[in-house]
Amino acid sequence: MVQVRSLVLLSLYYGAFAMPRPQNDADVTPGDQKFALDYLNKFYELTRKSTKTFEDRIKEMQKFFGIRITGRLDTNTMDMMKTPRCGMPDVADFRAFPGRPIWPQTSLTYRIQNYTPDLPRRVVDESIQKAFNVWSQVTPLRFRKVTSGSADILIQFSRRSHGDQAPFDGPNGVLAHAYAPSEGIGGDAHFDEDERWTNTRADFNLFLVAAHEFGHSLGLDHSNDPRALMFPTYRYVNTDNFRLSQDDINGIQSLYGRRPK
Repeated sequence: MVQVRSLVLLSLYYGAFAMPRPQNDADVTPGDQKFALDYLNKFYELTRKSTKTFEDRIKEMQKFFGIRITGRLDTNTMDMMKTPRCGMPDVADFRAFPGRPIWPQTSLTYRIQNYTPDLPRRVVDESIQKAFNVWSQVTPLRFRKVTSGSADILIQFSRRSHGDQAPFDGPNGVLAHAYAPSEGIGGDAHFDEDERWTNTRADFNLFLVAAHEFGHSLGLDHSNDPRALMFPTYRYVNTDNFRLSQDDINGIQSLYGRRPK
């Protein structure tokens, strides 16, 4: 089920090549232990005063992803931890924040502040427009591109520090992040220029990453449905005639309603 929260910083995390995966419990190295601890601290730290143990948080992570609950760093668990994913916490304090942040209007503007050199400008424009379209197809939301001035959603490609206190980390790390609806930076989406962006299955498909991020820009949190666009992990799917899963549709329509006939 899709969850919604107030202002959230989102980022896609790619750790597939961080280190070799353990074949069994005996193969868990100190490096694996540190990687797992960092992962749990980032995605499963309930509160700063949480009394949950390392094992408790592993079980919580295993439950969220629907893998066998062992409380141990077994092969399946480490594989999942090293799968490309969104860097937003799966469990965190702010799930309890009141309200369901949404845009008060259904007509939204966006502006692409700069372009990645990985793709022709035309392809970037098409990928971004297509990413917004998957949400407008099932809601009253409409998106209009502007080329100057202010906009509800600002889109940029940046390296390392880029002005929002959430610096990117170079190749094969954080892919992108976005903010939920609010004044100021709310809704904005940032993409790491140190990644290679494509419109194919190679490297990172800009349309798929952007569509996921724009879900967050509209107020959606993660889904635990593996078929959903809003599932935490990145995976390539055929982008021809792409359609949202029913879980994504249910989530966005719970915020903005259905598209008028």
